[in-house]
Amino acid sequence: TGDENIVDVGFKVLWRIKNTRDGINDYLFNIQEPAATVKAVAESAMREVVGGSNIDAILTENRVSIQNDVATLMQTTLDAYRAGIEIAEVQMQRVDPPAQVIDAFRDVQAARADQERIRNQAEAYANQIVPEARGKAAQVLEAANAYKEQTIAEATGQSQRFTKIYEQYRNAPDVTRERIYLETLEKVLGTNNKIIIDSQTSGSGVLPFLPLNDLNGRSAAPAARTGGN
Repeated sequence: TGDENIVDVGFKVLWRIKNTRDGINDYLFNIQEPAATVKAVAESAMREVVGGSNIDAILTENRVSIQNDVATLMQTTLDAYRAGIEIAEVQMQRVDPPAQVIDAFRDVQAARADQERIRNQAEAYANQIVPEARGKAAQVLEAANAYKEQTIAEATGQSQRFTKIYEQYRNAPDVTRERIYLETLEKVLGTNNKIIIDSQTSGSGVLPFLPLNDLNGRSAAPAARTGGN
């Protein structure tokens, strides 16, 4: 074969005498042993065509093309001999590696089949996993863009708020400073427990402690009961 392998080919050639006066004359007077001539030409043509083909093509998908090429080459050769013979058909019947290496060849074919199967599985896995990865990447990108827009909006709002406060501070610094101080105290003390100590009662024997949280809880409980009645 063309890829330096050896293959045994069994084939059949269907031929007939050309149905013309010249064809009959050529068949009768130009060749002595027509069957032997056809056999020799067929073997030579098959060797030439097989010698230009790869073994995989010979064993599998390319048989029809090989048969046609052999028939064409045989017809050309017999016409050059003026044999008066027309090739009707070439049929490849058995194509095998030599018996001595057929087991090893089958192992190679099985390995190639496994290789093709694994490649197909890998491609199928890639076709499944790549879109999922792209979808996750797009999702992460959208979340990042949303966080970016949110952060920019918050920063813009804060900067605008600071600018407005600064404008008010320039117009009335004392009032603005006091308002900011009170708002800050409200935020800090609004959610914490508070204890008020009067420094002026120090040494008077009166405990300087006012439990505002307890008092608020006691005053809220009767109000709740009253509302229920």
